[in-house]
Amino acid sequence: MVQTTSVEETGHRPVVRRQLRGFTGAGYDKGRPPLTQAAWYAVLHLLFVKWWFPARWRPPVLRAFGARVGRRVLIRRGVRIHWPWKLDVGDDVWIGEDAWILNLEPVTIGSDCCVSQSALLCTGSHRNRSATFEFDNGPIRLEPGSWVAARAVVLRGVTVGRGAVVGAGAVAHRDLAAGSVLTTGGAA
Repeated sequence: MVQTTSVEETGHRPVVRRQLRGFTGAGYDKGRPPLTQAAWYAVLHLLFVKWWFPARWRPPVLRAFGARVGRRVLIRRGVRIHWPWKLDVGDDVWIGEDAWILNLEPVTIGSDCCVSQSALLCTGSHRNRSATFEFDNGPIRLEPGSWVAARAVVLRGVTVGRGAVVGAGAVAHRDLAAGSVLTTGGAA
């Protein structure tokens, strides 16, 4: 049962009383069995993210775990990818140091895209009115030629249009039109 405080008491919407122990994760499919998940985590943390692991080996490793990765893809050190089998990358893509692709749902990165240093593509979220904080996930799509700049964030369900830019430190929480630029002060 969800306990709330009345609108009269707060002057705002009813407050949701979180009961996280009731979280079920209903409807979320990791996409592979636990043994595959464990193998990926071992490879990710012991090899893939390391500075000494050759960049040219990263795309084949991702492919071995079910990712679709195009030609001439450059993935720098420190890049974290949650589930490779939920990743589709086009040709001539750059993914910068310490970028994080938190892909609980599919992430599609079109050809000629750049995901810069420490950028975050986050497909996961939670229903903010759910007492048990159930998932509210959604896929992310970067159209060809788009750029997610350093420390920028793209949230679940967002499509970054062809040639659009999510500027350094900006947060894209809704779709960006082709050719548009989102800065920390909003759209430009």
